[in-house]
Parts: sequence; structure tokens; C-alpha cells
Amino acid sequence: MQSDKIYAVIDTNVIVSAFYSKDGLSNPAVVINNVLSNNIIPLYNDEIIIEYEEVLLRSKFNFPPEVISKFISNIKMLGKSVTRKKSLEEDFPDPDDIVFYEVRMSVDDSYLVTGNQKHFPVKPFIVTPTQMVEILKERNLI
Repeated sequence: MQSDKIYAVIDTNVIVSAFYSKDGLSNPAVVINNVLSNNIIPLYNDEIIIEYEEVLLRSKFNFPPEVISKFISNIKMLGKSVTRKKSLEEDFPDPDDIVFYEVRMSVDDSYLVTGNQKHFPVKPFIVTPTQMVEILKERNLI
């Protein structure tokens, strides 16, 4: 791994929040902008990509399909596809969140960025968008 890059699984709720950011200055938007500028290398697998597409294309969000398609393409191009590492010791309120945790567990020194920390075990690598922005600042990436 490159030491100057941050590897992170981005939870879908962070992406939705970023897309709602009017000025691009919200912490979720800053996280996504740092994915797109290659300061954060997104970790994903096919299940995560499918969830991104399914959630972001929901009619209630009204996000343009071409924007979602371009975003997903960027994630695949800029990111790293990994195999999830099964985790049997943790309990998850929402079973759909397990894949995000297990993909994160497949890459040491990576993060899971989520707006729903209560859906995951308490671990130092599970951070909010605000915490990720602080990490980016500490590493002089922004």
C-alpha cells in the first residue's frame, strides 16, 4: 500500500449525503471529493457496487442516472476491488452493513467511513465523515 494514500470503504449513506450537499463543503462531500481527487482510495467489492447503484438510483433521491453511472465508474477506476474477509465475532443490527465491514477488514490500515456508526462495532477504524476530514487534514492531504 502507498503510505501517502488513505484506503477506505465508503458507506452508501456518506455518498447520499455528499450528493445532497449544495455547496460541496459538507464533510461527506469533502470525503467524496477526496475519493475523486485520489487522496482516498475507495475499497469495494461487487456487492458494495450493487448497493451503491440500487440505493443511489432510488426514485426518492432523484439523482440523475448518468451522474450515478459516472460516479460508479470513477469508484471502479480509482478504487481497489477486494475480497471480503468474513467476520464472525461481530454483531450487526443491519445485516446489509456486514459487507462494508468485511471489505474493510480485508485491507490493513484502512477505514470504514459511515454516517451510521451505531450500525457497526465500536472500532478506531470506523469513522464519521467529520473524523475522516480530520484525518485528511492531519496527513496534509487537504
